[in-house]
Amino acid sequence: MSLTQEKILAYGNTLYDCLRERRTIDPLTDQEPGITIEDAYNISLQLLQRRLDDGEKIIGKKIGVTSKAVMDMLQVNQPDFGYLTDRMVYNNGDEVPIGSEMIQPRAEGEIAFILKHDLEGPGITNAAVLRATECVMPCFEIVDSRIRDWKIKIQDTIADNASCGAFLLGDRAVSPRDVDLVTCGMVHTKNGEVIATGAGAAALGSPVNCVAWLANTLGEYGIKLEAGEVILSGSLVPLHPVVPGDVMTLAVGGIGNASVRFT
Repeated sequence: MSLTQEKILAYGNTLYDCLRERRTIDPLTDQEPGITIEDAYNISLQLLQRRLDDGEKIIGKKIGVTSKAVMDMLQVNQPDFGYLTDRMVYNNGDEVPIGSEMIQPRAEGEIAFILKHDLEGPGITNAAVLRATECVMPCFEIVDSRIRDWKIKIQDTIADNASCGAFLLGDRAVSPRDVDLVTCGMVHTKNGEVIATGAGAAALGSPVNCVAWLANTLGEYGIKLEAGEVILSGSLVPLHPVVPGDVMTLAVGGIGNASVRFT
């Protein structure tokens, strides 16, 4: 670990203040060139603790950096993860108040897994993920960054709770055995125009691979994916900036649809 505990706590507190005050800071990787991924996860835990102290509850976890394009952008060869809280969740058709809640939001389409059994790595296989999954749902993740101008490296986004903002669950829940999660297609629209298409294979070859990776990675930290949690499995389409007034929809073949209006 390259940062002192004092610095880890200070950066976590600063990121929490940025979240609440809707302001940004310079990249942590500029302020602390020696910052490690372990440092970044420890900072994220302090940010999370401040949110829990503020009354939020953990309801799930998210995987980020699952596509080759984003890995290339951040010059890494691994995904990352963050925590979802009850303050982040919206339902299909809801308005998401980005104008009053976020700083520089972007939205992406994903598949959410709802678990019925715990998953605790190491050794979690794709078959174990499918056994533990109650259902899958179409989902928007609205990411946001407390790092100025999204100038992030992997340590910056990890420290910032994997750039979490909010997420919105779609209109249907289906068994993961009733859909091909590798070939299922996604169509993403913004203000009535198709802006992206993708498939399950865009996320590490399959969203199931992503959930298995997450369970096994968290297992190294003594953390498990818990029954009842929502697991966001990674974007199938590119991120798109959003502003108040935008409307987005997505359709996932064999699963369902989701729509969101930004205010």
